[in-house]
Amino acid sequence: MSILDKIFLKGAPSADAFSPDVIFYLPDNALTRILQIANAPIKSTVTTTWVIMALLAIFSWLATRNLEREPKPGSLQNIAEAFVENISSLVETTMGSDMKKFTPYIGTLIIYLTIANIIGIVPGRDVLHLYTPTADLNTTFALAAITFFNIHYFGIKANGIKDYLKGYFEPMPLLFPLNIIGNLADPVSLSFRLFGNMMASVVIMGLLYGVVSLVIPGLADLYFNLFSGVLQAFIFSMLTMTYISMEME
Repeated sequence: MSILDKIFLKGAPSADAFSPDVIFYLPDNALTRILQIANAPIKSTVTTTWVIMALLAIFSWLATRNLEREPKPGSLQNIAEAFVENISSLVETTMGSDMKKFTPYIGTLIIYLTIANIIGIVPGRDVLHLYTPTADLNTTFALAAITFFNIHYFGIKANGIKDYLKGYFEPMPLLFPLNIIGNLADPVSLSFRLFGNMMASVVIMGLLYGVVSLVIPGLADLYFNLFSGVLQAFIFSMLTMTYISMEME
C-alpha cells in the first residue's frame, strides 16, 4: 500500500501513513525459532536496502570486469576511478594524508547514503514498494553505530588503551561523566539528524502529493529528496571523518 493510499483510506494522516510497508514475514522454522526471529516482519526499508546493494554490486562488476590501463572517457571504469580519486582527495583533505585507508569506508558510506536519500524521486516508487531507508531510525542508528565503533576502535589503536582512557579524565577528572555522555551523544546525534531530515522529506512530500497537483510537488522533490538528500549524505560522511580523526589525534 502506498503512502497516498494510507492517507486517503485512513482519513487524517497518522504516523502509520508514512511508515514503511511490511513486505513479507520470515518463515517459522527451527532456525528462525533458535534465532528468535520467527515471523519477524521484513519491511520495505530492508528490501529497498537490498535493491540498493544489488545495484551497487552490479555497477561494481560492470565497471571492473574489463579493466584497462587507460579507460575510455565516459566509460564505467573511468567514472568509478574518478569517484575513487575524488573521495580519496576528500578523505586526505579532511582527515590527513595518513588516513587514506578510510577511503573505502567513506566512499561506500557516501554512495549508499546518497542513493538511499534520493530514492524517493524514483518514478513508481510506491508500486515498487521503495521506501527511503534513512527515513527509518533503525537504519540511521545502525550506520551511526558503525561510525561509533570506528571512532573508538581506531582511537585505541592509534593512541593505546592507556592514553585513550586518560582522555576521558581531561582536562580534569570531574569531567569524566560529561566526557562519557559526550561520546555517547555523537552516534545519537548522527542518527537522529539524518533520520529527522529524511523523515521530514517523506512526510512533506506525502502531504504535498496528497493535496495539490503534480507540478508543485515535482519541484519540491528537487529540494526535499534530491538536494537535501545529497547534502545530508555529505554532512553525515563529513561528521564521520571528523569524529574519527579527532579521536585518533
